[in-house]
Amino acid sequence: MSQPSARVTRRTLLKLGAGTALLGSANVGFGGSTADVAATTVISPTGRYSGWPTLTRRRNGQLWVVCSGGRRAHVCPFGRVEAMTSDDDGKTWTWPRVLHDGPIDDRDAGVVETAKGSLLVTTFTSLAYKPILEQAREVGNWPDEKLAAWNAVDARLDAERQQAELGVWMLRSTDGGVHWSAPYRCLVNSPHGPIQLADGRLLYAGKELWTKANRVGVAESKDDGRTWNWLATIPTRPGDDHRQYHELHAVEAKSGRLVVHVRNHNPKNAREILQCESDDGGKTWTEPHPIGVWGLPSFLTRLRDGRLLTSYGHRRPPFGNQARVSDDEGRTWSEPMVISGDGAGGDLGYPSTVELGDGSLLTIWYEKPRSGPNAVLRQARWSIVT
Repeated sequence: MSQPSARVTRRTLLKLGAGTALLGSANVGFGGSTADVAATTVISPTGRYSGWPTLTRRRNGQLWVVCSGGRRAHVCPFGRVEAMTSDDDGKTWTWPRVLHDGPIDDRDAGVVETAKGSLLVTTFTSLAYKPILEQAREVGNWPDEKLAAWNAVDARLDAERQQAELGVWMLRSTDGGVHWSAPYRCLVNSPHGPIQLADGRLLYAGKELWTKANRVGVAESKDDGRTWNWLATIPTRPGDDHRQYHELHAVEAKSGRLVVHVRNHNPKNAREILQCESDDGGKTWTEPHPIGVWGLPSFLTRLRDGRLLTSYGHRRPPFGNQARVSDDEGRTWSEPMVISGDGAGGDLGYPSTVELGDGSLLTIWYEKPRSGPNAVLRQARWSIVT
């Protein structure tokens, strides 16, 4: 089956660089709450492109960040799922460990710890690099070494077997990340993966990829992530094309209300976050509606005081990452708080945020710096000041 062109176009058009490291202290915002940023640092080793990370904090305090690492470009055939861990709230990180390296490109990586202590890591596979490689072969303007490397990776499978490798995938560990299952299919994909619900279920808000329907909705697991079942389709707003909804993420509010954010590429509210809600455990959903937030995509988390926080990439000046809080379970959101605003361009974002033991926040995102071809992972430790 052929790949839908929408996703290829979104990813391959992002060619600009982004961001350098900011060290020191800043207090930035647009009124109301602000982000008091204590320090921003690069945490990934240099030498390869790292993209689209997800950060989670286990109940024992250990931090896990996963990403698509080992890359040589925003779109290329070299992507693999990598993980780093920290036992000191992000002051130091382990060297990246490869969790999965399939025969085609492994992209966006999500991670969550379940109520039973299992770790679930998500990814999806893509052949978006194929048109780029085919053009390079025709034009003949690549260095021999680069063309040889791309050709060698592409030649590992024939075209039929490459198509069979397309999918949305999950890895599972029941021993704290020491050993991992083989990848298995999990119905939907979103960059940051599923969430744990209070009733014991896992909920995965996402999108089918590489299917004719490309449904957008939620899947659930009642067996600690081993198997997944379709739960509900998210309605399409009148006038929208559901195929232009991308990269969902969910959060469960204190009352049990579920809130989902959607990356929107329809003409109406283009590149804004749309939101929908469920008050029956995910069985039915409101139509997606704008919340006045330009940015993409969103990562949602519930703070210990019950407030919801969304962090998202801001791919126009000021290039960087922003966050907002809601004290009414997503009915209204604060003005934006700037976590980083020193990016050089739009190849950045996908921030995810966790609350540390002392109540401060840690956000990790990817960003292509002004110098050099490879994006890095950056982190900011910050607090909300009201």
